[in-house]
Parts: sequence; C-alpha cells; structure tokens
Amino acid sequence: MLSKILIAFCAFTVVLSASFSRPNVDIISSRADISPDGSFQWSYQSADGTSQEQSGRPDVLGQIVQGNAEWYDPQGVRHNIVYVADANGYQAASADIPVGPPIPAAILKSLQWNARHPEEQ
Repeated sequence: MLSKILIAFCAFTVVLSASFSRPNVDIISSRADISPDGSFQWSYQSADGTSQEQSGRPDVLGQIVQGNAEWYDPQGVRHNIVYVADANGYQAASADIPVGPPIPAAILKSLQWNARHPEEQ
C-alpha cells in the first residue's frame, strides 16, 4: 500500500512540476554599477521583452531609489510600472494600478467641514 501511495505521489509531483516549468529566457543585456558614494545603477533586458532598470543615491533622510519595469503577459499585452521610493514612501505609477471610485459628495462635504472646524483640545 505504501509503495502505491509513493508512486502516486511521485507521478503527481512530476505532473505538477511540468505545469509550473517555463523555458529559459536569454538575457540580451545587463549592466550594474555601484559607486563608493553609495549611488548605484543596474538594468537588464531579456529576449522575451522583459526589462527593468533601477538607480539610487544616498539622501539626508535615507536612500532615494527610482526605476521602471516592463514585461509582457501570456496574452502578449505590455505592462509597465514606474516607481520612486524616498522619504515620502513608495510611489508607483502604472496603467495597471487600479483607481478607486471617487469620494461620495456627502462624505467629501463632511471632510471639508471637519477641516474647517477642528475640535478644540
């Protein structure tokens, strides 16, 4: 009985790993540079159209990093994201990032009223 379970588990593992395997993709270009002052730059581009680049430099409040990434999904649709990370946090911009609905007028009006009438301590 144990041997049948072991054989079934092995067959399941082979089928599962085959479904997750992807072909290797060649890297067309790659570069990286790290400076003694703490600044850096790196980038790569692969044969399937995926590319990414990032640069950073030290700042009084920490590191400032900016970059972008581009890739194609299985349907061939191009995706791109541009980002900055600094003292204001991580800020990304992309057509793929969903935008929430607008604030309802009644809530917006109450927020404005609250801003004009702060509670006294």
